[in-house]
Amino acid sequence: MDINEMGEFEDPYGDDNESDEEIVENNDEGMEIDDEEEEETKHETYMPGKEMGENEVLVVDNTAYEMLHTMNVEWPCLSFDFLGDSLGVNRTSFPMTAYLVAGSQAEEQKNNQLYILKMSQMNKTKYDDDFEDDNSDDGLDDDPILEYKAIPHQGGINRVRVMPHPESHIVATWSETGKVNIFDITSAVKSFDVPGVMVNPKNIKPLYTVNAHGRAEGFALDWSKAETGRLLSGDINKHIYLTNPTDSSFKTDIQPFTGHQSSVEDIQWAPKEKNVFASCSADQTIKIWDTRAGKRNQLNVKAHDTDVNVIHWNQTTEFLMASGADDGVFKIWDLRQNFGSNNTAPVASFKWHTAPITSIEFHPQDSSMLAVSGADNQLTLWDLSVERDVEEEKNINSDVQDIPPQLMFIHQGQEDIKEIHWHKQLTGVIGSTASDGFNIFKTINSQ
Repeated sequence: MDINEMGEFEDPYGDDNESDEEIVENNDEGMEIDDEEEEETKHETYMPGKEMGENEVLVVDNTAYEMLHTMNVEWPCLSFDFLGDSLGVNRTSFPMTAYLVAGSQAEEQKNNQLYILKMSQMNKTKYDDDFEDDNSDDGLDDDPILEYKAIPHQGGINRVRVMPHPESHIVATWSETGKVNIFDITSAVKSFDVPGVMVNPKNIKPLYTVNAHGRAEGFALDWSKAETGRLLSGDINKHIYLTNPTDSSFKTDIQPFTGHQSSVEDIQWAPKEKNVFASCSADQTIKIWDTRAGKRNQLNVKAHDTDVNVIHWNQTTEFLMASGADDGVFKIWDLRQNFGSNNTAPVASFKWHTAPITSIEFHPQDSSMLAVSGADNQLTLWDLSVERDVEEEKNINSDVQDIPPQLMFIHQGQEDIKEIHWHKQLTGVIGSTASDGFNIFKTINSQ
């Protein structure tokens, strides 16, 4: 496949105006206003839900980002996951490099692919024409580089998850055909960087396929972080299956975990427990399971008033869990506080998003930072350690009084955001996939 067919990085800072429409004036608050009478441009900050004027156009405020890059591929991707690399942890210097794997949603089932992508030479965002950094040799004028491999995949890919492992790259995919496939893409990833390693992606076949779900597709998928090779998959027919590694392959349990009354939407292994996992469902519940205690759940909570779409277990503070629902509400749970009892209540609940929550994830190192995306085309960043200050709020402009103090950042510009992830090795970097492509960025207030 030609690289132009596959996709490429977009350059949001190009000098050429390719539109026949009148050029609009720029401002520093993230909005452009067409001013035909050459009057002074009115600067405003746009907030989601605000009605725009007829001649008003939103544009990104580049000063809010330390880095922002946009990438398109041939087909939209519902899901992706970052791949680990050997370039170091807690990286903050530019240019940056990241590897990821993503699954396509092609128009025809036979045209789907598992994309393996290397994004390199990702430099800082150019704020404006006058931007200078005396201490930087980051090569701001260099374009980012996209390299890829595409593995043929039968059926659209609902979910992709990378198995935690220090050396190999094992990936599981949830297909719309009802099958969960496990691929070893280690050689394909190495071919980006190791001279002499030649790989034909068409020859990469699944190591193992989970057929236990029959024809029922699903979205819930997670690898254990405490015991390498254990995989959970949940389907729309309420079933959860456990797949364990063997000496030479994998083996899936014959009997499923049962207890949900509707589609299993998401699954999360406990960060450091080999046998404990959580699941959420369209039946509005979150359940906690122990694989040593049979196939029934141990704890059950009616978590939301609508479908529970996503959950995420905090990786550094293990008693915290986040959940997001169809009504745009997301909640924070303290599993120590009577979780599973009749009086279970979240420690925090937020109703900012105006459409279903599509993805939610705690920061991998900072337990108080949370990223949330919704079908309202917002990706929001939250600092849960911030408390409301009533006295200070009296001096705040009325336009922003309704903004929760924990809300740190609103990222927009993508249509139908499906999934978000923090990069575990690039400090403060977030990736997102939507119907119109990928964003990878770092905000000026990211840690």
